[in-house]
Amino acid sequence: MGSVAGGELPPDDVVVTALRAGDEAMFAALLDTWSGGMLRVARSYVSTDHSAEEVVQDTWLAVIGGIDAFESRSSVKTWIYRILVNTAKKRGVRESRTLPWSSFEQDGAAGRDLDEVPAGWKEFAGAWPTPESEALASEVRGLIAEGLARLPPRQRTVITLRDVEGCTSEEVCEILEISAANQRVLLHRARTAVRGWLADYFESVKQPE
Repeated sequence: MGSVAGGELPPDDVVVTALRAGDEAMFAALLDTWSGGMLRVARSYVSTDHSAEEVVQDTWLAVIGGIDAFESRSSVKTWIYRILVNTAKKRGVRESRTLPWSSFEQDGAAGRDLDEVPAGWKEFAGAWPTPESEALASEVRGLIAEGLARLPPRQRTVITLRDVEGCTSEEVCEILEISAANQRVLLHRARTAVRGWLADYFESVKQPE
């Protein structure tokens, strides 16, 4: 249908109606738009790329099978990502790859008041540094990807959803069923770690004045 042209998805009600009608073009548009991000999130829970691909495939099958029951209490994207995370969690537990999300409190976020965060925390919401050269930008993207892969699974999932997939904090909390405080602590730790790993790189490419 024409509404999926140009790489942008139409409003949720249009998406849901199309999926319920078996619109293959709409389903293909969703696959193109979200599957890459879904793979990145799934990989935080499971041990191999192949397992992540199977999680994404199982998620899309669940979406097709469950679209008639979708009640629009959340966005379509949030609903799909919740299915993805639940599917990946179950797969990850079977693989003994990750801790259950109920152990979030063991990550040091329990009881942490947002008023106690370090000064300047809000500054971390900015975009990643962007080098001028396209070749350099490509290399930096690769370094960021490597940095994300080194993070603990819970931090990796939060930063992937926020900074790579562009989800809001509210969406992340809903997808992962965590508190706003936990989301902020995990995101801060993840951003701090990745920025730290990039610091030496940016220093090394800095041109002498």
